[in-house]
Parts: sequence; structure tokens; C-alpha cells
Amino acid sequence: MRKIQLNQILTFILVWGVAALVNAAEVEGVKLADKVRVGDSGPELVLNGVGVRTRVVFKVYVGALYLPQKASAANSILNDTGAKRVALHMLRDITADQLLSALNDGLKANHTAEQLTKLDAPIKQLEAIFKSVKAAKSGDAIVIDFLGDAGKRVTVNGDAKGAIPGADFGRALLRVWIGDNPVEAVLKKAMLGG
Repeated sequence: MRKIQLNQILTFILVWGVAALVNAAEVEGVKLADKVRVGDSGPELVLNGVGVRTRVVFKVYVGALYLPQKASAANSILNDTGAKRVALHMLRDITADQLLSALNDGLKANHTAEQLTKLDAPIKQLEAIFKSVKAAKSGDAIVIDFLGDAGKRVTVNGDAKGAIPGADFGRALLRVWIGDNPVEAVLKKAMLGG
């Protein structure tokens, strides 16, 4: 009987340990929750994928994509009106201008000049939000919650920095990471769970 109890305990420890490995991700020292809730009463999202954004040889941030359920097809994610989250965990210090430049490059790479003209107002709102932050330091977490027609909410280290209404800009901004011309193909693949 004692042998059965020991086997049961060892089995429990093994299952718990494997579950802990499956439910937690750590990339470049950044621990990522396997599930997050958007707001106090919002939907629960699951970690879809995570990767590192590099520029030349420098690691800039750990990027994580959270969705209502795991998905690997970029187009279906972009067309889904449900809640989503992109979390950027900074690995180095960058200025607001550097971050905005990279986001604008990603927007330009995935949209025509005409499409960008239609997005001018929300792009300016995003620029104002990031300029108010001034800089992102190593260790900071920038979170963009995509809330369908309710728009996007930007938080830095848990502090709300602003919101941008409308679903169209949400899809446009997501294309920076998972569009046809993402900021980095390796990061896109990782965020899509690949």
C-alpha cells in the first residue's frame, strides 16, 4: 500500500510539473502568463505565441500575442473582431520616437498611401500616446488591447495611457506584427505559434 501511495505522489508531481511547463512561457528572462484578462470583466485570452524582435543584432523586445483561442492563420486573426492583446516587454531602452518610427514603418509596409490617409487620425492619436510616455526602458511592458469596435487601449507598466476608437485601426496595427510584410518574419511566425 505504501508503494501505491508513493507512485501516486510521484505521478502527481510529474503531471503538475509538466502542466507548469506547458502553462508558462519564459523568453529572454521575461515570464509570460499563459492567460490574461482584458480589464476587470473582459474576456480571458490565451497566449498564442511569443518571440523576440531584433533590429540588426540588438534584441529590442519580447512580443506576445494573446487571443480568445489559439490560431495560426494571420488573416483569420486580422478579420476576427474579438478581443486581442499584443504585449511588448522591452529588452533595451528606446525613445518614443524610435518606437513610433518602427510602428510607422510597419504600417507603411502593410498599407497603401490611400489606406494610410484614412488612418491618419488614429495614427496621430497613437503618436500622442507614445510621445506622452517619452521613452520605453528595459523591463517596461507596453500592452495594446484590441477591443473590436471599442478600439485600442494602451497601457505601460499597468498604467492606462490612452485609447483609440475604431476597429479598422486595430487591424492595421496588428498587421505591423502579423501582416504580409511584418516588422520581422521570425517574430510573426513565433506570435502565430510557429
